[in-house]
Amino acid sequence: MKSVNWNEIPEDRLIGGIKRKIVTGEKVMLGKMYFPKGSKVPSHVHESEQVTNVLEGKLLFVINGQQITVSSGETLVIPSNVEHSAEALEETSEIDTFSPIRTDWLDGSDSYLREN
Repeated sequence: MKSVNWNEIPEDRLIGGIKRKIVTGEKVMLGKMYFPKGSKVPSHVHESEQVTNVLEGKLLFVINGQQITVSSGETLVIPSNVEHSAEALEETSEIDTFSPIRTDWLDGSDSYLREN
């Protein structure tokens, strides 16, 4: 068991001004994300089931070609191995929950989110 202060977690700086902080348990991971308006997460697929809880702002997801807007106070569940992308329609803060843990986020192999 551990208590974590988000203010003490190192921040990853990603494409388009996206920022991320990560907390992991044994079988689940949280990513606290910040998106400037207009920033985009390119289309990608991962084994992990994803639950995205938008704290502030608005994200437009494209999931298997279908557009879904998720606003402040709303939560989206993305099943395992489903292609998806996202765009910040407003400045947005959200928390992603993943199970199993996203090892690509931990080892830096998440190239779709990193500058070349």
